[in-house]
Amino acid sequence: MNLPQEYTDKMKKLLGSEYEDYIRSFNEERLYGLRANTLKITPDELKEAVDWKLEPVPWCREGFYYDGENVRPAKHPFYNCGLFYIQEPSAMSTGALLPVKPGDRVIDLCAAPGGKSTQAAAKLKGEGIIVSNDISASRCMALLKNIEVSGVPNAVITNEEPARLAERFEGFFNRVIVDAPCSGEGMFRKDEAAVRSWETHKTEFCCGLQREILKAAAKLLCNDGIIAYSTCTFAPEEDEGMIQEFLNENPDFELMDFDKSGGFIDGRPDWVENGSEELKKCGRLMPYKVKGEGHFFCLLHKKGEEVKIEPPRDKTASPKLLNDYFEFMKNNMNIEINENLVLHKESLFTVPYCLDLRGLRVKRSGLYLGDCKKNRFEPSQAFAMTLKKEDAKVSIDFDLEDENLERYLRGESFAVDCRDGWALVCCKGYPLGWGKVQKGRLKNKYLPSWMS
Repeated sequence: MNLPQEYTDKMKKLLGSEYEDYIRSFNEERLYGLRANTLKITPDELKEAVDWKLEPVPWCREGFYYDGENVRPAKHPFYNCGLFYIQEPSAMSTGALLPVKPGDRVIDLCAAPGGKSTQAAAKLKGEGIIVSNDISASRCMALLKNIEVSGVPNAVITNEEPARLAERFEGFFNRVIVDAPCSGEGMFRKDEAAVRSWETHKTEFCCGLQREILKAAAKLLCNDGIIAYSTCTFAPEEDEGMIQEFLNENPDFELMDFDKSGGFIDGRPDWVENGSEELKKCGRLMPYKVKGEGHFFCLLHKKGEEVKIEPPRDKTASPKLLNDYFEFMKNNMNIEINENLVLHKESLFTVPYCLDLRGLRVKRSGLYLGDCKKNRFEPSQAFAMTLKKEDAKVSIDFDLEDENLERYLRGESFAVDCRDGWALVCCKGYPLGWGKVQKGRLKNKYLPSWMS
């Protein structure tokens, strides 16, 4: 690989005697990873469910390495079921090491394509809220799909400048994720396009973005809250240097220790001007020391006592407008969802918190349940992905070898032995989507945009 001379000179100076080890890592095989979605399956259950070899990622309990040269997990039906998320192993560290518990209020400021957001959402277990934001409208489409495939019921997806969100929700969140846009030096080994991008978007440009995002993150955070800051670059200016600058300007923040036993080395205060010893609480995954492309990570704690925030709730839409929805639930489901129902035109949502989203670019607010059409309710694909097989009164469950499974994922209709009405279509007990049975034939309701 032809690395820019400016870059190699810099890395030689930083790494010293370890520079040759770093360069040799470029000749090693690329590493592939996936993470069990614990909203649907445990890591042990996933290992039993697939016939590929999975090796654990040391810094992420739900993470595994797989043989990417011979295995294509994205082609497996369990990918369509949302049982796992494909993610570079080092990148799993941010979501794994940020402490999140059910009921927390989390915002991911640079969320697309959704790895960190789905990781945090799994820890929330459907309680609290996760706001997943990305400034790119096109990337938000991938983010929306990954949130919905993963079965996240309590997400709000926005397409905004972090500063605008900070103006609206100052002090509301107790967890903020900043997986910052960076010069991408940790991507060089697997993506030569990242090298070309580095020559265009150099460190100085990225530092400006990071500075503004961290400023917004600090404003969004409540007392006793935590910011998780991470990058996939080795540049000290974007890592320890950015954190030192932040701490200098925000004396109400401090760095927190975290578990580095998975392979992290301490942050390097000696790599930046006037770096304090506290920077050693940061951590780095280096590609010549661990099985991963590399990552920088730290936790920033805001001092003070958290003020309890009661979740603002929306009033449930008028029951008269929802007769068809309640009739659908009575006839087809073994569960009830009766609270915090919000109707936007004909689309019905259940919202975790009634946030004031007026004037913001919002891609999704809460769980999209379906559409209240004239004299009927049609459930959504997103709703199906949050369910368990037993939640539906009627289900159709395919084995992996069933030819109708492939037909369903292609959007085809076919004969089934099932009573008329709505059916939750599953693979090995895990929901894939809906079908409507009429006279022994399944009308396919799988979302067309999800078909491969």
